[in-house]
Amino acid sequence: MKHNYLKATAVLAATTFSVISSETISSKNHISMKKYILTLASILFSLIFGVSLSAQEFFRIAAHDSSEESKKSADIVCTGEHDELTIQKVLDGSDWVDTMGNAAEPLKPSFDRALIPQPVFDAVPGYVELYWKAWEQAYAHVKWQKGLVQPLYMDEGLWDDTIWIWDSEFMVMFCKYAPKLFPGIQTLDNFYYTMLEDSGSSLRIQHPDNPPFFAWVENDYYKITGDRDHIRELLLDKKFLQRYWDLFPTLSPERKLQFDHYPIALKYKGIGYEWNGISSGMDNTPRTRAGKGMLWVDAISQQALSALYISRLAKVAGDGATAREFEKKWKELRRIVNKYYWDDSDGCYYDIVPTPSGETASVADVQASPSAWRTTGILTPASFWPMLAEIPSEAQARRMTEFALRPDKLGGEVPWVTVSRDDPDFDANDGWYWRGAMWLPTAYMGIKALEKYDFMEAADTTAEQVLSWMLRTWRDYEPHTIWECYSPTAPAPSSNHGKRVRPDFCGWSALGPISLFIENVLGFHDIDASSRTVRWDIRHDCRHGLNNLTFGDTTTDLLYDPAASTVTIRSNKPYCLILNGKSRRIRAGVTTISISI
Repeated sequence: MKHNYLKATAVLAATTFSVISSETISSKNHISMKKYILTLASILFSLIFGVSLSAQEFFRIAAHDSSEESKKSADIVCTGEHDELTIQKVLDGSDWVDTMGNAAEPLKPSFDRALIPQPVFDAVPGYVELYWKAWEQAYAHVKWQKGLVQPLYMDEGLWDDTIWIWDSEFMVMFCKYAPKLFPGIQTLDNFYYTMLEDSGSSLRIQHPDNPPFFAWVENDYYKITGDRDHIRELLLDKKFLQRYWDLFPTLSPERKLQFDHYPIALKYKGIGYEWNGISSGMDNTPRTRAGKGMLWVDAISQQALSALYISRLAKVAGDGATAREFEKKWKELRRIVNKYYWDDSDGCYYDIVPTPSGETASVADVQASPSAWRTTGILTPASFWPMLAEIPSEAQARRMTEFALRPDKLGGEVPWVTVSRDDPDFDANDGWYWRGAMWLPTAYMGIKALEKYDFMEAADTTAEQVLSWMLRTWRDYEPHTIWECYSPTAPAPSSNHGKRVRPDFCGWSALGPISLFIENVLGFHDIDASSRTVRWDIRHDCRHGLNNLTFGDTTTDLLYDPAASTVTIRSNKPYCLILNGKSRRIRAGVTTISISI
């Protein structure tokens, strides 16, 4: 029996070696199979001969910058440093197989708090508890999937065979704080390469016409990491951000892309986009009741947001021509949004629908005349996308904030509800998904929009209200977890078609316990690795701060102690700390600052 087993194993090993030696790694989407075969070969050889040998002892591997002669004699030719790093992980061996000799989850590092910022907040220790719970749940959504450009990726917490664009974009906004542990930015490659370079995907991209704001999250990731090479690759080498900006208006219901996806709803109409609730991400939003031909304020504003940040990132990459080109595009979209989507009676942006005259007018007349359109007056957080894109004037932004955050609108004890509380479709029972529930992605977006105009009190206050509601729900409702979305009227999850929404949703719900906690409750409003600057606004009178904060090559601890009226900073590198509006030079080592709040 043993002889037959070894003979069969030897045959399989020989077959494996034959396969691997007959091909080269020619693109990123092929590397997963190569890694698996290499690992299997090592395991089989160990089983046959009882000797632990790595695949490196069997195969000649040529680096991407090897000579042509070396590449010709190699069994495997890498096409870039990414392939070399991935193969090295295979060759390291022990991390790639479990004790039973089966393929395990390669590349997924062990959960290690030493790789994550460590908050202190004595006034409400529950915020710290919820913070760590969010990271632990997010770690459970770090998945490995063969057949992807980036096989280690962040899963949104819904279906294992599907990825969503806007979930993945928002997840970058908390993954950025622990980039060595959470592959947030890497996940975006599974959209760039699949949608723009036809690299194939073993996962379904559910909605190709999901909200397109890659450039915004790429900018935030860059500010934390200072990874200028990544920005150059995006803007100069691959031009992914520009190409995706160009792709979005070409999507239409008639178009079928080269990968598995849900039918496209988007349709470009010159001054905006027709869309639907599902593709916009706000599935059962009551906005759709406005009527046929509605143009969605979020779609055009997200394109403006992307143009704005492509322009800014192009400056980082040293591409002045692209910076000027996309600044011009942003200005034109700003003009259109202000001309058509601003309602001066309410002081707010809304979706727009054709007027009776617009329904019968020619396309050229409709696009030329604001009178052919009217605003819908249906208030949701989508109205804040123009503010995030820096479209309104300061006066417009102030009017909109005062109007939209009233307690009978999107404000109240639980702010950032997903339709105005005085709207006839607001569900006072539990918010019924996007008919009043509080969702973390739109709450986070709205809070960041407020920050653009320095409305910090409104931003910080509503952020803590959101976090407090999540904590109260976690404590009072069983099971004690973090939910997909929250009831606007009771500390409980919302529902969708009569069923409770999904638990353990970190996923983008981690934006509350992690990002809003760090940025708006602890008060770290800006962290910029490129300028070595941290802005910390202290507004709480308890002991609080953040240890092990890493940005670029700097790691620092910052702690405010009200008993001593001091801020103590430890850092491995010098940087600039803007503390309550005053710039301080922080040296490597320990710095103590006397402060009165």
